[in-house]
Amino acid sequence: MKQHASRFLHLVTETKKRIKEISPKELKAKIDNQESFYLFDVREANEWATGHIPSAVHLSKGIIERDIEKTVIDPKSPIVVYCSGGFRCALVADSLQSMGFTEVYSLDTGSQGWIDAGYGLSKS
Repeated sequence: MKQHASRFLHLVTETKKRIKEISPKELKAKIDNQESFYLFDVREANEWATGHIPSAVHLSKGIIERDIEKTVIDPKSPIVVYCSGGFRCALVADSLQSMGFTEVYSLDTGSQGWIDAGYGLSKS
């Protein structure tokens, strides 16, 4: 497990008080039920290349605020974001909420939690 800086962890802890999170099991159910929502992988390109949750679109943390409106027109559209461990995506979820997106969820354990739950990754 990565050792994160204490200020970063404090920031994430405070951020998680303002956002909604979703578990890997809940996300899998949404995918299996073919619910309509956007799924964004906010990791870096080299992380995306190692595998991603099926149906995800890559839009890294560094550019998602700049580019999200090119993909998500309606700010009421459901959005799920994830990273590796659930920290960076929490920050992204908070940022998107600040931009006016109203139904944003962060995958609480990131792609690692997805894998730990027994779900596979795609490399397409």
